[in-house]
Formats: sequence, structure tokens, C-alpha cells
Amino acid sequence: MPRAIVLNAADNVATLIDSGGSGETCTLQGESAGELVLRQAVPFGHKVCVRATPAGGDILKYGQVIGKASKAIAVGEHAHIHNVDSARGRGDRAEA
Repeated sequence: MPRAIVLNAADNVATLIDSGGSGETCTLQGESAGELVLRQAVPFGHKVCVRATPAGGDILKYGQVIGKASKAIAVGEHAHIHNVDSARGRGDRAEA
């Protein structure tokens, strides 16, 4: 059974610590315990949604916003570049 870790209780994604296949039950560990069913294969190190997130909703990991959902993401769905716009490297920076 694949496992995923929730790093902060506010997070709506968990990181897989084992690869998981579509339809497999995934055990959540860390700041949130429980189980969910993976909606598609999710590779080791990738994220899975643990709370339904609407299009435009914040994606939270480490208790911090790491991106925005580019479409609605269901519980158990792979959260990656196909449905998350990353906030990494973006910010309000004054131009020199």
C-alpha cells in the first residue's frame, strides 16, 4: 500500500513516499492520518490532493502557498504541472 506524508495540518496536498497506482488505497502519515484512493498513478515524490480544491484555489505544502490550481482537483488526484500553476520563483520583485 503506497504511503504519502502531509507536512503541515493546513496542507491540501501530500507527497508520496512510495509510488502508487490508479485505484490503490494510499495511507496518509504525518500531520494528517487517514487513507484515500488514488485516481491515477502517482510517482514517488509527487503530490496527491488530500482535500478537494477548486480552480484558482491555493495549493498548500509546508503550510505555505506553492501554487494555484489551474482546474478543480479532486481528492486522490495527482497534483502536478497539468493542474497546478507553480508559485515557485514568482514574486513581486522591483526591477533594477
